[in-house]
Amino acid sequence: MRVAIVSDVHGNRHAFEAVLDAIEESECEEMWCLGDLVGYGAEPDACVELARRHAAICLAGNHDLGVRGTIPLEEFSRGAALAATWTQTTITPETREYLDKLEPQLLDEQVGLYHASPRDPVWEYVLSPLQADLCLDVQTHRVCLIGHSHVALSFWRQPGAPATGQTRDSDEELELDDGEWLINPGSVGQPRDGDPRAAWLELDIDGWNAVYRRTDYDIQGAAAAIREARLPDSLAERLSYGQ
Repeated sequence: MRVAIVSDVHGNRHAFEAVLDAIEESECEEMWCLGDLVGYGAEPDACVELARRHAAICLAGNHDLGVRGTIPLEEFSRGAALAATWTQTTITPETREYLDKLEPQLLDEQVGLYHASPRDPVWEYVLSPLQADLCLDVQTHRVCLIGHSHVALSFWRQPGAPATGQTRDSDEELELDDGEWLINPGSVGQPRDGDPRAAWLELDIDGWNAVYRRTDYDIQGAAAAIREARLPDSLAERLSYGQ
């Protein structure tokens, strides 16, 4: 089965719609989301509705949990907390009901699914080989998918060797038939790896390979929506830089 993996949509309808259009044109049979449908961006209801219609699996990210009150907003940065508070006052009861049902990990598939990491499904940013080693030590699946850092990357480990890893560019392919893996598709709605295009991943679970994808979208439209909602201007500005 070929699955489209997305993560960290963050209320960016323009990016999510563009990625869904790209997925529709691909050979993917399902779409799975690793969490953070809301937060930062100005269209949380639209993004949750798109996930409701298109995601076969959807996890809860830390922003989803913050908006629904599961974790305190004092644990977020100022801009993230302001956006979460705005989101709480804006979303419909149907959006809140959908978010309330999500969990930050799912271990029932052929691959492990976590919003953040196998050690801490909610908060850990896995950005170094040392962190990857510690996660690989505890994960129960040979291949795991993670989000949260907004960086398209992967880590790999062979028996008896330390983990190695790197960021990944558009159309880069991974052969996953041996070793242990931690794979991050990057962020749909707020990339932080220097490439402002929306990021996602094609994963072939039967053939054990993956391809990183980037999709152009209307960045100025997404930024305008953030400004119109009177959210912090930095949340709009960063979209153009992929930071």
